[in-house]
This record gives sequence, C-alpha cells and structure tokens, in this order.
Amino acid sequence: MSDHAPSDIATLPFERALKELEEIVDRLEKGNVPLDESIAIYERGEALKKHCEALLKKAEARIEKITIGPDGKPGSEPLDVEG
Repeated sequence: MSDHAPSDIATLPFERALKELEEIVDRLEKGNVPLDESIAIYERGEALKKHCEALLKKAEARIEKITIGPDGKPGSEPLDVEG
C-alpha cells in the first residue's frame, strides 16, 4: 500500500481505490499495526469508502436499460438498481 496524501483520493479510479481500501481492511483485521498508524489508515479507509460510494452512485446514474417500446422502437429507461 502506498502512502498517499488524502487529497489524492479524489483522483483515484474506482478499482484502485477499492484495492487500497481492501488492503487497509486486511491490515486492520490482522491487528499488527501500531495504534497511531491504525488510526491514520482507518481515516484513509473511510475517505476511500466514501470516494468509492460516490463513484458507484455516478455510475448507477449513467446506467440505462435498453427497452423496446410498444411501437417496436428502442428506448431507454433508468436501471432499477433497487430491484
């Protein structure tokens, strides 16, 4: 895991942010991290989690399901992500 400043999180692509978040969770679960470092990486993990959630919400907003209307013409409608 690299030691980035928190400001770099906004520029991370989803896959990289998620990978780093998984690494943080793994390190914290193992419990062999000094307390001060645990707090710092936990805070970074929270920021990464929020960034990933925001990226997912943006992606969900862009996803559309292709449909065929009663007139036989293709159209689109928002994807039902709750269903």
